[in-house]
Amino acid sequence: MESGFVSVDGGRAHYVRAGSGPPLLLIHGIVGSAEIWRRNIPALAAQRTVYALDLLGMGRSDRVPGLTAGLEDTVRRVLATMDALGLAHADIVAASHGGAVAMMAAALAPARVKSMVLFAPANPYSTKTDWMVRLYSSAPGAVMAPFAPRLPRRIHSWALNRMFGSAARVPPDCLDIYRNTLRVPGTIPHVLAIVRCWFAEMEKLRNALPRLASTPTLLVWGDKDRVVSLASGRRLEQELRAELVVFKGAGHLVFEEFAHESNRLMVEWLGRTR
Repeated sequence: MESGFVSVDGGRAHYVRAGSGPPLLLIHGIVGSAEIWRRNIPALAAQRTVYALDLLGMGRSDRVPGLTAGLEDTVRRVLATMDALGLAHADIVAASHGGAVAMMAAALAPARVKSMVLFAPANPYSTKTDWMVRLYSSAPGAVMAPFAPRLPRRIHSWALNRMFGSAARVPPDCLDIYRNTLRVPGTIPHVLAIVRCWFAEMEKLRNALPRLASTPTLLVWGDKDRVVSLASGRRLEQELRAELVVFKGAGHLVFEEFAHESNRLMVEWLGRTR
């Protein structure tokens, strides 16, 4: 694996590259990083040149004060990263909020997104976390949020366990990956910026979805997802004319919880869409 940086929007954006073959872009969700794909990259890199991104404000990328956090601006930075890496187009694998970024990218720049594999992408049809968005968009939420990185490990562990269908399937290194990103100064302000424009951005995405019907898309969900509802996935399946695969017993992070099975599914599906 090779690690590098490119200059994007006033900051350095980190990426990990591995393998050879057609380009495959991996995009993480909120408080994620390229490291969340550590159990997937080796299998994908056997057939693809994999680029796992740290979006600005996350992972090892710079925290840029005042960075705009809307989907269109995030897409613009993803496309600029692709330009810097010499990628005219790529297939995309993305998770959660990263899935919303990928869908907006396919709507805004369809020639650059060949296909998508989306693990429980954030979308306008799921309301499971609306209460949390409202809380952290409020004045009390803004006061509470900076304390999140300093919460005891057991509380962070409880929150992470809720992302899985079973706490027994949480990888031992998983918690530290998310905690390390959360604790970098500047992460929380960027997360709050994403949250504050959440509803407006989901409405923009809703309006953009009809443009995605021609982009081959695989949706992957866990039937115990507590973050993005499976019902919203079934609606996306119809609207995007996508294929939907549901993992029984899995939570929100299917690619971590059932890594081997997810890898086999991705490799097989991407092989069909070349």
